[in-house]
Amino acid sequence: MEGVATVRRAAVADVGLVAPLFDSYRHFYGCAPDLDAAGRFLRDRLGRGESVVFVAVVEGRGVGFVQLYPTFTSIGARRAWILNDLYVAPEARRRGVGRALMDAARQMAEESGAAWLELATAKDNERARALYRGCGYKLDDGYDRFKLTLK
Repeated sequence: MEGVATVRRAAVADVGLVAPLFDSYRHFYGCAPDLDAAGRFLRDRLGRGESVVFVAVVEGRGVGFVQLYPTFTSIGARRAWILNDLYVAPEARRRGVGRALMDAARQMAEESGAAWLELATAKDNERARALYRGCGYKLDDGYDRFKLTLK
C-alpha cells in the first residue's frame, strides 16, 4: 500500500467503498461474510441519518472506517456519541489510519457539542486498547455495563 490515507465523512454514495470494510469487520467478529447485508445496513443508517461514518481512503480505495451512533446524556442534558465500529484493513495497519479515524471521530464529537465519546472493546484486544489509550480514552471505573440480549 502506497500513499497517505485521507479521512472524510462518508455519504450514502460511499456505501460501495465502505461496505467491503464493514463486511470484513463483521467477519472479524464471527459473522458469515455477507456484502449485501453490509451494504444494506450502511445504506439504511446513512440514509436515515442514524449514524456517522468516516472512511479512510488511499488511492481511491477504502482502507478503514469508523462508525458512530448518537445518544444523549440526560444528566448532562447534552448529546453524546458511541464509537461503535472501527476497522482498518490489514495492509493499512500500523500506518496511522486508525489514529486518523479516531481523530476525525473526536473532532466531530467536539464540534457537535457532545459531552463525551464512548466505546467498548474486548478485554483481550490489546492492539485496540493501546490505540484507545493513546487517543486519551480511559477505562470508566464508575460503571459496569449490563446487556440484555433479545431474540
